[in-house]
Amino acid sequence: MARHDALLRLHKTLTTRRDELLKRLGTDLEDLAHVKHSSGSGDPADAAFDSAGEELSSQLAELESRELAQIERAINQLKKGVYGQCEGCQMKIPVARLNVLPYSTLCIKCQREVEQDSNWLAERRGANWESLTDGTPGEDREVRLSDLEMDYSK
Repeated sequence: MARHDALLRLHKTLTTRRDELLKRLGTDLEDLAHVKHSSGSGDPADAAFDSAGEELSSQLAELESRELAQIERAINQLKKGVYGQCEGCQMKIPVARLNVLPYSTLCIKCQREVEQDSNWLAERRGANWESLTDGTPGEDREVRLSDLEMDYSK
């Protein structure tokens, strides 16, 4: 029940942040439109300053737009009942991670894999897991613990 309560709190956090971003993006876009129409007067230094300000505002709006898309996706996952499930390994993403990054779609382990190999998740999504075998089909293999090699460095 604690996870369920935490997910409800996260839903509220996500919707609050979404509303905040929608409001801010609307204001940013209005400001950019206003600056474009009102520019044209002043010296070259003013024009350069205005141009730099427009570029900065545009980049900020782009970042906010990406965050908004991620939040919308997380809200849709909540509605489908799959919010908090890692897209890489299908395990539950710890609530502590979701509290820090509410629109996270990967657990920390899978996120590290993606950061090391940008194609890791795409390959994993495209894999045919039904045809995955460990050896020759129909072959009975004896597996001993001593035969397994463990890597404790990670």
